[in-house]
Amino acid sequence: MTLVNDPAATGRKSRWRRWAILIGGGLLALGAGGWLYGQLRGSLAQLDGTAILSGLNAPVSVERDPLGIPTLRGMDRLDIARATGFVHAQERFFQMDLLRRTAAGELAALFGPAALPLDRNHRLHRFRQRAGLALAAIPDADRALIAAYTAGVNTGLAALATSPFEYLLLRTAPEPWRSEDTLLTIYAMYLDLQGQQWALESARGVLHDTLPPALATFLDPVGTEWDAPLLGLPWPASPLPGPDSVDLRPSPAAPPLLGSTVRLGPPAAPPFSLYPSPLTAETETASGSNNWAVAGRLTAHRGAMLANDMHLALRLPNIWYRATLIYPDARGHERRISGVTLPGAPAIVAGSNGHIAWGFTNSEGDWADLVVLERSADGSHYQTPIGPEPLTHVRETLAVKDRPAETLDILETRWGPVIDIDHRGRSRALRWVAHELRAVNLGLLALEGADTVESALNIVNQAGIPAQNVLLASADGRIAWTLSGPIPRRFGYDGRLPTSWADGQRGWQGWLEPADYPRIVDPPGDRLWTANGRVVNDPWLDRIGDGGYALGARARQIGDALQGRDYFDESDFLALQLDDRALFLARWRDLLLATLTPEALQANPHRTELRRYAADWGGRAAVDSVGYRVVRAFRLAVWQRVFDPLTAACRQADPRFDYSAFRQSEGPLWQLIARRPQHLLDPRYPDWSALLLAAADASDTELRADGRPLAAHSWGDYNQVHIQHPFSRVLPWLGAWLDLPTQALPGDLHMPRVQTPSSGASERLVVAPGQEAAAILHMPGGQSGHPLSPDYQAGHQAWITGSPTPLLPGSPVHRLRLQPES
Repeated sequence: MTLVNDPAATGRKSRWRRWAILIGGGLLALGAGGWLYGQLRGSLAQLDGTAILSGLNAPVSVERDPLGIPTLRGMDRLDIARATGFVHAQERFFQMDLLRRTAAGELAALFGPAALPLDRNHRLHRFRQRAGLALAAIPDADRALIAAYTAGVNTGLAALATSPFEYLLLRTAPEPWRSEDTLLTIYAMYLDLQGQQWALESARGVLHDTLPPALATFLDPVGTEWDAPLLGLPWPASPLPGPDSVDLRPSPAAPPLLGSTVRLGPPAAPPFSLYPSPLTAETETASGSNNWAVAGRLTAHRGAMLANDMHLALRLPNIWYRATLIYPDARGHERRISGVTLPGAPAIVAGSNGHIAWGFTNSEGDWADLVVLERSADGSHYQTPIGPEPLTHVRETLAVKDRPAETLDILETRWGPVIDIDHRGRSRALRWVAHELRAVNLGLLALEGADTVESALNIVNQAGIPAQNVLLASADGRIAWTLSGPIPRRFGYDGRLPTSWADGQRGWQGWLEPADYPRIVDPPGDRLWTANGRVVNDPWLDRIGDGGYALGARARQIGDALQGRDYFDESDFLALQLDDRALFLARWRDLLLATLTPEALQANPHRTELRRYAADWGGRAAVDSVGYRVVRAFRLAVWQRVFDPLTAACRQADPRFDYSAFRQSEGPLWQLIARRPQHLLDPRYPDWSALLLAAADASDTELRADGRPLAAHSWGDYNQVHIQHPFSRVLPWLGAWLDLPTQALPGDLHMPRVQTPSSGASERLVVAPGQEAAAILHMPGGQSGHPLSPDYQAGHQAWITGSPTPLLPGSPVHRLRLQPES
């Protein structure tokens, strides 16, 4: 018999086989997708019903409003701490984990070898070991509160049906929270707010070692005419160095001109980065904050009023978590505290208790010093006031995911770890407040019970947090300023430059007591403000030091606005927080217009368009303003052409030198532009007018470099705010799911509305204690750290538009009862 193939039957079988494969594959994909979706949903927080929380003395209610803002109501502070830990863990555990790992230098255990450079830098400080020592040193009551919070965190984490989604993607399990981890979150803030302060001192050392004294002093002023201190006057300008000190005009000894020190575009990302850098296309960093307060004589309700917006790198979820805490104090009086918490710790960081409201800005005082070591010939010892001492070797183990652990050898001295080798080949140790036992504690939590300005002042002076400008406002109409955090007593020098402490003539000797802290209470003008600039003059300035004060333009704009009115309400304060007027750049706009003379316009047709946009700039950092961007670019181009030749020798001495770290450079820059000394002019230009015209042309060329017309380069075209989850920085393909939509926003550095593509207001708070019903609070992102939660972005649009969303939570839409174990 002969078998004959049936082509039609064979085709039918082939089609059925393909359909079976497709259907089977689809079912498998659907099943896998369903499983993955179920795993992701399993890590959503429990919002309703009852949950068991062992250790509670009584039930705690957790009511969430439509934005996911919880009100926690309990019978004592320990129960509230335990419940706060539960809520934080369910909504934000991965963020908490990153904070503790960042501080401890333990990120590579999660992310692998890419995180090792960051871990090596941070492990140098040995913050986990310091956290354990600090935990043992704090009062028993605070340690018990941290223990309750820790237990709540671990219960909340365990109560999730699945681990937070980030661990699913990392293929690992979260590690339990430990009590010392709460203190590590404070150390993480030290790294954020002070971690690079020593780099400015190092740059100052290069500047003063390399340049003639008159030029170094001129380029490194303490302040400028923009200063707006609460006490004292703007700093007088340093005299111009004469041609006998420095002359840049052509000569056989003229220094070569090296590359630019100004960042004309977004900074290059480090090899591993979970959060965006605050560096911008500017000649200084963008970190900072605003706060101000007015006394009751200037409000309708006669109570004082406070505004606070803390500027940080923007991230998802936002660094803060909103909450209202309600519990009876030891006297049986109900305490109701509303504000923002830092996930990882049980306290309200900034907010109001009905009697006192408080807010912070980074002080920028000098809290770290570089100690030049005088080492022995074999390098094993260093000189101290009591003779040679051996360098101590400390070995730390860095865990690395999917790789063998790495050992890090740290050299320790009596003053701190050896942190680098300077441009002269000398080892330097870092003496930093953060390394001291008193650097971290839970003292800030006592503000919840403060009823008077005086009691609040004593509390914040002793709080173990990075040194901050603290403004206080009271329900009875009073206001005050002081500093928080430990302040060292320096002797023998001012701390601005690296120096040896070997002979015992310079160093730190003890700490200021609260009675010695600078304070301004009930000022005659009824107004207080800070914006990271210098706040006071000597003798207080001598105690605080200069760790890199911000240029005073932002503080000046705030202070002038407050002085220009005699009555304020909450809407006035919010309007000032959103103030994007470009007062600082106004004189640069005038200079650009004066530079683009009729003769200059005839020589280059592009200059006509440049001048037209500058003339019609609108005077604001508005998203549709091309002129604002033009003027800003012109200033940066001038900055580069003026300072590059003056600091060339510094970059020759140390390639790490970066003059953009000097935040007062506007002072010498404008002085040079105004006086135009020929001996300080880059020899490539015949006169200062030529330099300015070249800068105008360069700004035009830079803006057109992408081939688009100048009209396309509005400020909003550059100032595109992209707020990311840390995962999308490591795994960009997740960005569409995790990140917020990119948004063009108004604002810039030297104005109240600080806004850059990667940093800005992490919250905006306006509150009069006792009048919380009219108070305002909004922040970027939402309450939840889970992208499937409706609260992941809830409230973000109000932050974008500046809408006055309330401080107090709204009517509850979810009710959770935390029940003690029976």
